[in-house]
Amino acid sequence: MKSVTRSIGALIGSLLLVLSGCGAQEEEISSGEKINVVTTIAQIGEPISVIGGDRVNVESLMGPSVDPHLYNATQGDIKTVEKSDIIFYNGLDLEANMVEIFDKISESKPVLAVAEELPQDALLEDTEGAVDPHVWFDLNLWRQAIDSAVNELKHYSPEDADYFEENKQQYFDELEKVEMEAEKIADIPENQRVLVTAHDAFRYFGNMHDMEVIGLQGLSTEDELGISDINETIQVIKDHAVPAIFVESSINQDSIQAVIDGAQEDGVDVALGGELYSDAMGESGTEEGTYIGMYRHNLDTIYDALYEGAE
Repeated sequence: MKSVTRSIGALIGSLLLVLSGCGAQEEEISSGEKINVVTTIAQIGEPISVIGGDRVNVESLMGPSVDPHLYNATQGDIKTVEKSDIIFYNGLDLEANMVEIFDKISESKPVLAVAEELPQDALLEDTEGAVDPHVWFDLNLWRQAIDSAVNELKHYSPEDADYFEENKQQYFDELEKVEMEAEKIADIPENQRVLVTAHDAFRYFGNMHDMEVIGLQGLSTEDELGISDINETIQVIKDHAVPAIFVESSINQDSIQAVIDGAQEDGVDVALGGELYSDAMGESGTEEGTYIGMYRHNLDTIYDALYEGAE
């Protein structure tokens, strides 16, 4: 633990040196110059790249299969941050190992935790009172979070405000289409509308689409998984005749396989429903590498496994 603390401290120290060195170079954005935006997760970065269009350069620190709960900043991240004009991150302890760094950076440039801009009463908590950070699975809440980021872009570059607003409205129109497509989840028999995944990342999804959600681990992938968690999940599968459960692209599959194996030993047949994107999106250049494409993939995968499996 001491070595980890020293590493983080060294990174913060490096950041302070970098930021103090470039402070004198900070100037208002000139006409035609792109805004360099750095985000932690692609769920923020990709929508901002669409809305920002040719007025922004966007780089996300955490790519496909990266677990933000466990992520630590690298020296390469410091160089990326040095070039940035604005930084957006989720907040709510999703990127817990980077909060101290962001607090330091915010002294010299705009830094916004987009999920922390949401109304407190809209946020979900676990049984111990910890706030669930996975708000991008509620389309309405994520629309608000992205809107807060766009407002920051407008404030930084007022001359581009109308451009950003027009692109944002077009993007939000596409989100409304996804919301309409999601209505098919209601076709899954209510008793079997149970979503079992590796960790508790889909509670906002379940809240929006009227599904019971069970995550083997808690809100963070650092939470411990016990035999009792597996056995309780198997019992839920039995009680609801759940036809399929799901792995996550950024989480080890062993826990879900343990549930499948345990259920089979107990005489319960449950299938692997497919892979969902939770804390990370797909590869850049693919449909699943976009926020809308990722969301549609999850909708289709859940629907196909639970609706067809229930028939």
